[in-house]
Amino acid sequence: MTVNEMKQAACAVIDKHAQELLDLNQSIFEEPELGYKEFKTAEKIKAHLDKLGLKYRDGVAITGIVTPLEGRNHNIRLSIMGELDAVVVPNHKFADPVTHAAHCCGHNSQATSVVGVAYALKESGIMNELDGDIVLMHVPSEEFVELGYRKSLIDEGKISLLGGKQEFIKLGEFDNIDMMIMQHTSGTEEEDETPIKANAGGGTGMGFVGKLIQYIGKESHAAMPHQGINALKAAQLGLQAIDANRDTFQEKDTIRVHPIITKGGDLVNVVPADVRLETYVRGSNTEAILEASQKVDRALQAGAMAVGAKCIITQLPGYMCPTECDELKDVVYENLKYVFGEDHCVRDGRGGSTDASDVAHIMPTVHMMIGGAAGVFHGETYRVPRPDIAVLDAAKALVCTAIDLLANGAEKGVHIKENFKPLMTKEEYLEKWCGIKA
Repeated sequence: MTVNEMKQAACAVIDKHAQELLDLNQSIFEEPELGYKEFKTAEKIKAHLDKLGLKYRDGVAITGIVTPLEGRNHNIRLSIMGELDAVVVPNHKFADPVTHAAHCCGHNSQATSVVGVAYALKESGIMNELDGDIVLMHVPSEEFVELGYRKSLIDEGKISLLGGKQEFIKLGEFDNIDMMIMQHTSGTEEEDETPIKANAGGGTGMGFVGKLIQYIGKESHAAMPHQGINALKAAQLGLQAIDANRDTFQEKDTIRVHPIITKGGDLVNVVPADVRLETYVRGSNTEAILEASQKVDRALQAGAMAVGAKCIITQLPGYMCPTECDELKDVVYENLKYVFGEDHCVRDGRGGSTDASDVAHIMPTVHMMIGGAAGVFHGETYRVPRPDIAVLDAAKALVCTAIDLLANGAEKGVHIKENFKPLMTKEEYLEKWCGIKA
């Protein structure tokens, strides 16, 4: 088959299974799960992989699924990735009544689009025409949330890192991968209606580090506070000290600090002696993030010092700042034009905070943005009125890009691989960013 014939065949399979894919998308949407807890979601995906007769490894990083497909030759190995987890939005219509998880970021559509790719590659027979291998990855825990819970998983030895792609890097799942592509749902519909339905992502956006903070004071009866040390007062002073530093953050660095208090004490008539916070320090470049992080630590410690409490700060490696592989992005953009038409897509778009940026420091990576959603992301109004775009067209864009990269001796893929200069090796990434000796 020619490249165009392969693309037509793959897209036809996705259209053939459109209703099954849309049903899967809705089913995941209605049963959201938080990171490293996506057990029901994984089972739903595996049911489709089993139906296709594909061999996979499950339980990777607790809930992840890795599905390899071999081409006729093995010139390169391409990963196509989707995410599994939800966020916490208690007031969303489909929020879990117990965990408050809700799919308000489109990961249900990501995961389903990769299942669409599986159908396309298997049923079209095009793997026999391609000169490279494809590894489908359903990855847990992209949202950097529930930091205390995930720290407990680290303490129990179940994971090493809080982000799913970070953990995949640590586990060696990328050791034999040459490049990665994925897509993320974006808002293009209803009140945000735009003719532009897709872009090939952007190198702009933010990285961040995370922090777990514990203030330790001394209990006493609340009617006799002079006998205690109020850890909540220490936390309040620490937060005020952070605010006092905000004027020193330069606009060019886009520093954002947004703490939450996850535990404010134990009983209202006991002086709080154990107060917990979580926060990110976000920014547009690594140097500024680390500088702001030091200021935040200093402010937090100052709150403890003021009242005689103790402050323990646990540093957590967040996600790195975005970086791009222009040559891979060019291939993606050509396939967005193939699927959506030139009038409905652009090459460059805005990036965001994601552990895909960590992967991009090690290998060629594109995190494209594909529409279909409306409402406020991470908010109760989020919805996907055009799942045909978010799932079906997204799957087509992914599989058509894969065909271009692996066809004709994998000429385009090999060229990108040979020209790419990684910003870090895996070992450097784990040691310098994650604090783990590889």
